[in-house]
Amino acid sequence: MKKFVNDPQQFVPEMLEGLALANPDTLKYVPEYNLIMRADGPDESKVSIVQGSGSGHEPAHVMIVGKGMLDAACPGDVFAAPPFDYVYETTKLMASPKGVLLLVNNYTGDKMVFEMAQEMSSADGIEVKTLFINDDVSVEDSTYTIGRRGVAGNFFVIKAVAAAAERGADLGEVIRIGEKVNSVTRTMGVALTACTPPAKGSPLFELGDDEIEMGVGIHGEPGRRRAKMMPANEIVEEMLGPIVKDLPFKDGDRVALMVNGLGGTPISELYLLYGQAHKRLAEQGISVGRSYVGEYCTSLDMAGASITLVKLDDEIEGLLMDPAEIPIRVF
Repeated sequence: MKKFVNDPQQFVPEMLEGLALANPDTLKYVPEYNLIMRADGPDESKVSIVQGSGSGHEPAHVMIVGKGMLDAACPGDVFAAPPFDYVYETTKLMASPKGVLLLVNNYTGDKMVFEMAQEMSSADGIEVKTLFINDDVSVEDSTYTIGRRGVAGNFFVIKAVAAAAERGADLGEVIRIGEKVNSVTRTMGVALTACTPPAKGSPLFELGDDEIEMGVGIHGEPGRRRAKMMPANEIVEEMLGPIVKDLPFKDGDRVALMVNGLGGTPISELYLLYGQAHKRLAEQGISVGRSYVGEYCTSLDMAGASITLVKLDDEIEGLLMDPAEIPIRVF
């Protein structure tokens, strides 16, 4: 497998350095902690919003640092939680009189690291809280998680809490909004191929040429079942069924619909999937109020996609519509 890479152990730092060099007016890179932060941060007039997680999911999370989205991101190595001291030092650097909110996708390693960082930062007198995101309906538990996994739906939580923070909401209100959005967000993914981490140099798992992994996790974790390849409309039906049933979404609901690419799927195929999902939701009386198609939370070069639904109300939709200024156009 060919990759643009020098030393695989330096893949993440070199990527972060390039990101900062490409955006010198808006981003600052602190190499000691793999930290990408707003160049004008921290803003003492607002709650600081921080996300971590492993690398390999770009644009999540380092490429969505900017006004109206994250104030900082401190990733670990590819598919690995950041070290405790990265999160702890980032929290201290981003401390604001209005507090710090740490957003965490619900994986065992991330959960442990961020809880430790919150405890230590609180002991230093920093007002800090942690919010866990768990939108994946594929599995309730896996060897990687405690409960449901956090996947592409985290973008909606990030956007909503960041918009609330920009409006001046206090930490308690920001957490309320994050919990509300998380509670009405559901996601399921499918893989057509495995992904190849730079340090490994070979696919992370094996899929036959005629196989797909239904309900795959963003690190390649097993999903609901290994299946034979099928037409796109059947894949959409199998993904949407558990999503719609889980909340449940129902006739009359208005939703945000995201079709997210996992890194190796052409945008043309993502729009094909979106069209199928939109029509099937309409058949159930579920209307799409906001649409998102593209790469939001990837799995390196995995061919595949995920579908996310968010039940909208006036508050959530208003927050999603607030402006954001980040290196890439995703919201």
